[in-house]
Amino acid sequence: MFSKIADLLRGNGPVKADAPHPHHDPAADARFACACLLIEAAAMDGDFDAEERTRIALILAEDFDLDGPQVQVLMDDARAASADDGGIYRFTRRLKDATTPEERPNYIEMMWEVVLADGALDPLEDQLIRRVAGLIGVSDQDRGAARKRAEERLAAG
Repeated sequence: MFSKIADLLRGNGPVKADAPHPHHDPAADARFACACLLIEAAAMDGDFDAEERTRIALILAEDFDLDGPQVQVLMDDARAASADDGGIYRFTRRLKDATTPEERPNYIEMMWEVVLADGALDPLEDQLIRRVAGLIGVSDQDRGAARKRAEERLAAG
């Protein structure tokens, strides 16, 4: 018991899903923050359906070059972190810190893909994307262009 307390005091205790990792990895931070924001976007309309879950899994696999088990672990961790009442700010901060301004519109495009996957755009989903874009420094013009790319990608199948 004392060794567990000593480990906690030394910082060797359990790490929360949204806590910074001891070995900073910007790519891992970006992946995690992105997965959390995609799940937040999918759940925003109150209906986190199979199409949205599938779209998130495809995005994570394709854009981050992850295999099935890696995608599942990332989605599980992101869902657990999103279930906390911390809001989106911790994820947007993490994403902004881990990416360049040129990369950030791609993350907005991913969010558009998720919210448009079910064929309907809820005003709350649109509002969330506007907020996230503002928080990570993506202009209205770039946000609109990201939406257009997402629509084209979804139409192409």
